[in-house]
Amino acid sequence: MTTLPTNTPGRAWRWWQEVTPPQWKAMFAAWIGYLLDGFDFVLITLVLTDIAADFRLDTPTAASLISGAFITRWLGGAALGAMGDRHGRKAAMIASILLYSLGTFACGFAWDHTSLFVARLVIGLGMAGEYSASATYVLESWPTRWRNRASGFLISGYAGGTVLAAELYQWVVPHWGWRWMFWIGVLPVLVALWVRRALPEAGDWQREIGAAATRSAEERPNPFRPLFTGRVRSGGNAALAVVAATALFCVFTPVGAGRVPWLSAAAALCLTAFAAQLGGRRGWLLYLALTVTVFCAFLYSWPIQALLPTYLKTGLGYAPGQVTDVMFYAGFGTMAGCWLAGYAGDRFGTRRAYAGTLLASLVFVFPVFAVRDSLPVLGVLLFLLLALSQGISGILPKYLAGHFPTATRAASVGFVYNVGALGGAVAPVLGAHLAEGMPLGRALAVLTFGLTLVVILLVGGNVPQRLGGLVDRQATGDHLVPAGGGAGAGVAPPSAAVEIQQDGAGMRADEAS
Repeated sequence: MTTLPTNTPGRAWRWWQEVTPPQWKAMFAAWIGYLLDGFDFVLITLVLTDIAADFRLDTPTAASLISGAFITRWLGGAALGAMGDRHGRKAAMIASILLYSLGTFACGFAWDHTSLFVARLVIGLGMAGEYSASATYVLESWPTRWRNRASGFLISGYAGGTVLAAELYQWVVPHWGWRWMFWIGVLPVLVALWVRRALPEAGDWQREIGAAATRSAEERPNPFRPLFTGRVRSGGNAALAVVAATALFCVFTPVGAGRVPWLSAAAALCLTAFAAQLGGRRGWLLYLALTVTVFCAFLYSWPIQALLPTYLKTGLGYAPGQVTDVMFYAGFGTMAGCWLAGYAGDRFGTRRAYAGTLLASLVFVFPVFAVRDSLPVLGVLLFLLLALSQGISGILPKYLAGHFPTATRAASVGFVYNVGALGGAVAPVLGAHLAEGMPLGRALAVLTFGLTLVVILLVGGNVPQRLGGLVDRQATGDHLVPAGGGAGAGVAPPSAAVEIQQDGAGMRADEAS
């Protein structure tokens, strides 16, 4: 592809001319998968009371269905990510969407809590793989200079799914019941599968890995190799996986009542051990720092996502129709924020855009929870807050993926993101505990404001890369947007190139592992 110099007049507003039809098709196929991700998250919360009534479940048991997907996400992210590194992003995308569709369709046929819980475990595997496989596929397929934009467009599908679920709920469930919501949810998956079957392989992976057609199985990337080098280590890691899965199951279900702190500590230690091994001698600290960053990002964003309907009903006394209206403001705010994040990331650099947008969001945190009698004012403030705070997550895939080389990118992003996503399970509980000593609205404001500051410091201060540089002095810069631009993909804008040079170290593949 012929690239334009960065100072070419009109380059910025004609950017779409550099994106080819196959690249737009790749975006659409992945976007549909993310739409289903958002659809499923809101769907299970919307129909939870209907499911509890049908299966005669108490509140803690019913709530475990929401948490079920978190139990397997870390495993799905790592396993399907490794598949993407070894056999190609396209294969991992298809496998993840098949798992997702199987779990979603099975939910509609569940006959009791156990069968529905198992289906949710399968959804968790596919959901995690969808994030790592689709994100790396799109980012590696789009022109280098527009990869923040690609990330923002992609993640906006999640917000679109939440809006779609809220709209369908009021039309489908009263007439046909909750099962039809899951069956309808399979339709976007079938579209995604149909589109994905004819996609080419991701450009970066094909050039660096797939082009070596004669490469033997031993020479292909295997991100799990550090976990299975020797009988003792293999057996020990298998035991760690069992302990982690069991501990998470107990934490997120009534089985672990009264032992949650100890079980959480056991799961955290097991997952930390995996991160240290997967990162290798040079990358383990970067792995851990990025996981903590994602965990904190979920802690600041998910209390509002999970508890906003509860706050509107109990704190403000809103009727169901009013709650739906506010949720539309919230969903479209997040979607618009994802688009804004992509443009800002390409203009100012990923890290600066991330930290700066979060800093701007702090202006709206306390005003949102101070409004009580005006739905339009609340809607506008919530739109702005979520556009700046949760919308910036649109470039989180780009931020994470840039730390890892192509050979280990999908598995690394899959593991780091989905282990950090456990913060999404902790956040509502933390918010509820804070609300025991203060009004729910104030608790959400305090939690959001405080943890947003933490993420600003981590990302804006470049903490993960600085820590990674302590153990890997030879690390390179942004692997997705090298300072000179990618072959056939364009060059980075000046501001992003400067950031790349200043950012310092990203993780390289650790052959010695």
